[in-house]
Amino acid sequence: MDTTLGDPLVGHVLDSRYRVEARIAVGGMATVYRAVDTRLDRVLALKVMHPGLAADEAFVERFIREAKSVARLDHPNVVGVFDQGTDGVYVYLAMEYVAGCTLRDVLRERGALQPRAALDIAEPVLAALGAAHLAGLVHRDMKPENVLIGDDGRVKVADFGLVRAVDTNTTTNSGSVLGTVSYLAPEQLEHGTADTRADVYACGVVLYEMLTGAKPHTGSTPAQVLYRHLHEDVPPPSGAVPGLAAELDALVAAATARDPRLRPADAIALLGLVRGVRESLSDEQLDVVPPRAAADGRDEEPGPDHAGSEDRTSVIPRTSAAPPARGDDGDQLNHTTRLEHVPAPPPPPVPPGAAPRAGRPRPRRGLIAVLAAVLLVLAGTGVWYINSGQFTKVPAVLDMTREKAEQELRGAGLGVKVKEEVSDTIERGHVISTDPGPGGRIRNTGKVTIVLSKGPARAEVPNVVGMPFAAAKRKIEGAGLTVGEVGRQFSGETPQNSVLATDPRPGVERRPGTAVALTVSKGEALDVPDVSGLSIGDATSALEGRGLKVKVADDPVFSDKEKGAVAGQSPAKGEQAAKGDTVTITVSKGKEMVEVPDVTGRSEADAKRALTAAGFAVKVDRPFLFPRDSVEGQSVKGGDKAPKGDTITIRLKGGL
Repeated sequence: MDTTLGDPLVGHVLDSRYRVEARIAVGGMATVYRAVDTRLDRVLALKVMHPGLAADEAFVERFIREAKSVARLDHPNVVGVFDQGTDGVYVYLAMEYVAGCTLRDVLRERGALQPRAALDIAEPVLAALGAAHLAGLVHRDMKPENVLIGDDGRVKVADFGLVRAVDTNTTTNSGSVLGTVSYLAPEQLEHGTADTRADVYACGVVLYEMLTGAKPHTGSTPAQVLYRHLHEDVPPPSGAVPGLAAELDALVAAATARDPRLRPADAIALLGLVRGVRESLSDEQLDVVPPRAAADGRDEEPGPDHAGSEDRTSVIPRTSAAPPARGDDGDQLNHTTRLEHVPAPPPPPVPPGAAPRAGRPRPRRGLIAVLAAVLLVLAGTGVWYINSGQFTKVPAVLDMTREKAEQELRGAGLGVKVKEEVSDTIERGHVISTDPGPGGRIRNTGKVTIVLSKGPARAEVPNVVGMPFAAAKRKIEGAGLTVGEVGRQFSGETPQNSVLATDPRPGVERRPGTAVALTVSKGEALDVPDVSGLSIGDATSALEGRGLKVKVADDPVFSDKEKGAVAGQSPAKGEQAAKGDTVTITVSKGKEMVEVPDVTGRSEADAKRALTAAGFAVKVDRPFLFPRDSVEGQSVKGGDKAPKGDTITIRLKGGL
């Protein structure tokens, strides 16, 4: 069934610019469409707020804040925002269109993923959120619907519609909480506040869902799910998928700790833990094949079983087809919603004779996972080492400052070596990785190499204005940048082939490899003289005398100019050229000779048609008295040749 039928925006041109072609998805606050920017002729995604919310100034302000916040992130794993505007009741964002599917689509089709694929998706997601956290922003609505997987395998985070500065809370003036029920952190539900650790919690829930194919807390109503997030820990994923490594249990437990103080501080810290866990797992542990299961326990027709055939060079799964455009799998628990902020519901009554419990029984393996999670979190704030004979387990110091990392390692009795590398996600001066990695075994008093972040790689655009193009190109490439589009412009002040301007301007910092556009001087503008009809020699002298070069076209052409003279030129008379530019001249072969058709005896009309079709003009000579409609003679005999375009006179018969 076509879900776009009846949608008033499909086929409509929004804001006299964006032609809406199809509806992609419907969410709690907005609908997303595929559209074409008619000015730039490119496909993009339009996120249009539901008209009923456009009257709410707070929602409109949040929409505009999304555009501004995301536009300045400039991260390869964040869906870019191009434009924001209003057309009547429609408030919209114009965004990058990612051809592919969402992580929700993948989970719906595939169910649980192999650990390797889950971590491959988690890392770019955390890198994108890390960039937002570094910019002082918190997403507040992380869920599989907002993770886009392109047809080329790229992973991007979308829908920063609830983004807000870290130091503000999540409630509106009316006391409501915004977010998606299944992924809200306990402090969002209980206190209406959210910082970067709320995003960490949501990512932990998403990681659990990728590893098991189901959400950790389910219920038939939002209230039941809210209660479980407040009062029950997220269970270890190995309880649902036997064979998963305890390190994965610990990773999920650390990210979803109900006390935000026990979670990693932000997405960058969680990214460090994810990388550490990946390094500690063997190929067998990364390639555990989960049982085939539909997401959220819903029965679905089983699709092709890809789980055992994932190529390690491309472990991010793909779906066979995009799902219908509808609202988040049809599940109200997946919608971004506004929940009235009320005290948490009381726990269910305890049956007579039963001891009260804080949550459902947890298997022994779950207790071990929680203890491991505590160790992972404490690794960021204290000494974590275990002596085993002559070996020491390397403490986790990822994302710590150099001073703190050295303190932890030396406290474990280990030496330290330091290296530095650039990093787009780890703050300058913090640890990117260690060798051996966290949890690795090293001989007592051995040395651990820590790799410190030098911050994002940056290259400054050099000042090459006024320099010859070749020298400017060398200087730009020497700065770690590349020369992009080269435009040319006349200038009477800057020498020909020297740089007039750069974009970005000199002094601006960009990522290495960024293209710098150059505007190069064409020199002073010269008016091209008219040499049509001149001999080749005279034409060449006239053009070279103006500082122009001459090229004679290989093939002469028929023209009304004398044979051997100039029949045409490019650029034409009056156009402008730069000194040293080439003017191409074409030589005349004279007029084309065409055979004249014999029209004697024909009517005047037939004679005109025949002569005109042969390329001649026609003149009619009629007798003064009694002209007849029959040609008696013609100025050029039929069968003879005459210059094409000449006039042929026909003479009509006269008399009674």
